[in-house]
Amino acid sequence: MNAVIKLSSPATHEFWEIPVLFEDGHLLALDKPAGLLTSPDRHDPQRPNLIKLLHTAITEAKPWARERGLTYLMNAHRLDFDTSGVILLAKSKPTLIALANLFGTDKPVRNYLTLIRGEPSEERFEVDAKLASHPVQDGLMRVDFENGKRSKTRFEVLEKFPRSGNALLKCEPLTDRTHQIRVHLKHAGFAVVGDQLYGGKPLWLSRIKPTYRLKPGHEERPLISRVALHAESLELTHPVTNEVVAIKAELPKDLKVALKYLRQFA
Repeated sequence: MNAVIKLSSPATHEFWEIPVLFEDGHLLALDKPAGLLTSPDRHDPQRPNLIKLLHTAITEAKPWARERGLTYLMNAHRLDFDTSGVILLAKSKPTLIALANLFGTDKPVRNYLTLIRGEPSEERFEVDAKLASHPVQDGLMRVDFENGKRSKTRFEVLEKFPRSGNALLKCEPLTDRTHQIRVHLKHAGFAVVGDQLYGGKPLWLSRIKPTYRLKPGHEERPLISRVALHAESLELTHPVTNEVVAIKAELPKDLKVALKYLRQFA
């Protein structure tokens, strides 16, 4: 069976080849690319999103959907527009309900990798801060200890890059709130690289390479301009077989390149 799912948007002329990370008769895990919505945008329903593209492909009986005999596919959780990595889908409604109940607990272990601006003083730290929608700015979240929903994230420093003031972190969200990792890091005094919504800035090679010289007539492009957040792994108890399932997504190219230059110069 094809290990890649091909999707396209005639409206925007975009094309995606999305790797299949895990699959059985009940579950399908994909490696979502950065720059693709998980589900429809309520402000702009015409923007391409993973779920609508998958449903369209099933309706049109695209080869990958036909060979799997798919009639149903729905996401059990969400990833932000700019976040890449593991996303899990159910092949039937009963499986989706079982997954929803599972994701409502602390049982699924989700690990993310992120590049931040700042160097934590502790190798491991935790943020336990309730989150709520911003009262004025639509689409923004904030810490709200009085009216927010319970939110907790564990962080571990994997690498530090003193010359540039960056660090690579592993993040384990114990709850599933919108922008949780990003807002918890802001609350802790850090910003995710490229996360302009919460104070993060792009990563530029010129800021980390001492001998950097831009060729005349050229314009420098950032190593990372999107939110540098990647859903690296997901581990859970299978809702049907009760076996432990571990799923992992490789780092995308932009994060690999950024880490390569940080390790070399910073």
